[in-house]
Amino acid sequence: MKAMILAAGRGERMKPLTDMIPKPLLPVVGKPLIIHHIERLKEAGFKQIVINLGHLGHLIQKILGDGSRFGVEIYYSDEQEEGALESLGGIVKALDILGSEPFLVVNGDIYCNYDFNPNFNLQKAPAHIVLVPNPEHNKKGDFGLNNGYISNVAQKMFTFSGIGYYHPSIFNDISPQKAPLAPLLRDLADKKQLSGELFEGVWHDIGTPQRLKEINENF
Repeated sequence: MKAMILAAGRGERMKPLTDMIPKPLLPVVGKPLIIHHIERLKEAGFKQIVINLGHLGHLIQKILGDGSRFGVEIYYSDEQEEGALESLGGIVKALDILGSEPFLVVNGDIYCNYDFNPNFNLQKAPAHIVLVPNPEHNKKGDFGLNNGYISNVAQKMFTFSGIGYYHPSIFNDISPQKAPLAPLLRDLADKKQLSGELFEGVWHDIGTPQRLKEINENF
């Protein structure tokens, strides 16, 4: 199974920090955030990683190279000409690199100790996402979880972690244009084609300078 790290966003909420450096390269607990992902993916058994490039993406490619120094193969999906395509558009553009087998996608702006699984089996549904308890900045949550399936409405709601396993077939007939992933996930949930799990370990959305400061002060 291949993994994809979404790393093309402009990081508008992180300004001015992201004026000169892409958000995935911001230092978190002693090293660039994206390197934490690469190391955890390598440790879990992933050998091939796809990274999409957008805002200042050439700096990411310059630092990570072909991935050999991390013990993995890194492939790049370049969105620098058209501008970041957001989560759905970025995945769709990278499908030729990701191939015909299920793959893992993780947001490049989170820090976590979730155990990525290169052998994950999409038995229940063609897509599976990871939820986390609601952080302060998203108290209402995004999705419910009932008997292993995701729902759009529930008495208890959780937050989408930015981690998911997907079969490429769910992206059929979707063009690589700028678009978020959430509407597709909600449609799959309505059709009972989206399974899920709740992860209650370490997870942080590094979305603002304040959150970046907090995680670096507390770890």
